[in-house]
Amino acid sequence: MIDTTLRAYATRQIGCLVLAGGLATGLFLSGSLAARTSGTSGGDAAMAVPSRATITGHAHVIDGDTIAIGGMRIRLEGIDAPEMGQTCTLANGGSWPCGRKAAQELIRMIGHEPVTCEERGLDKYRRVLGVCWAGDVAINAEMVRRGYAWAFVRYSQAYVGQESQARAAKAGIWQGAAQPAWDFRAGSWTSAEPAAPAGCAIKGNVTATGRIYHMPWSPWYDKVKMDGDRGKRWFCSEAEALSAGWRPASQL
Repeated sequence: MIDTTLRAYATRQIGCLVLAGGLATGLFLSGSLAARTSGTSGGDAAMAVPSRATITGHAHVIDGDTIAIGGMRIRLEGIDAPEMGQTCTLANGGSWPCGRKAAQELIRMIGHEPVTCEERGLDKYRRVLGVCWAGDVAINAEMVRRGYAWAFVRYSQAYVGQESQARAAKAGIWQGAAQPAWDFRAGSWTSAEPAAPAGCAIKGNVTATGRIYHMPWSPWYDKVKMDGDRGKRWFCSEAEALSAGWRPASQL
């Protein structure tokens, strides 16, 4: 059922409605969200949003900016959280595991609330992009405001105000020096390339739970030994790995 839903997402125009029924987790898609607050500072009025498909259900946190509802992966649109293997600097010069803490904060934020995500299209890795709420909590905005994610200004200006608030409060990643997640990923890829064939630095591993791939910034990347046994292989891009039928490694 999830595969069918994903294929529908990839082929339809944004804003068309998709209904995926029968999922034991309670996943469903509906026509639109009512007017929502954007989560910006300064008491901005609630803004009506265009009619879009919505995804609702109990969420599993994958990392600080990715969740899954009924097996469907949803990337929180407009934000970029530290990667799971990433550390950041404390005010006193020490370090803290900001990537893992961001994921834990997202788990706390969601709690036992069902999550509703307004679909905003697909990213280049075929993940659904979503603006999500747990009850009345605007998840994307709150992750930035609490200092557990950057505003992903390369793609959206939606959370610049929340980032300014977090920086002023020295919250989370702003309490000391922190490398933006996109730079951390780029550096990890550059470091991994010399040991990879033709610069194809994604490791495809075969495990008891299936064929999974690890990005160079995965906390388990260095533990995967590419000895050529059991069907292990390298990939040049996530799109290539997904097309070959491999799935991303779980981050938690």
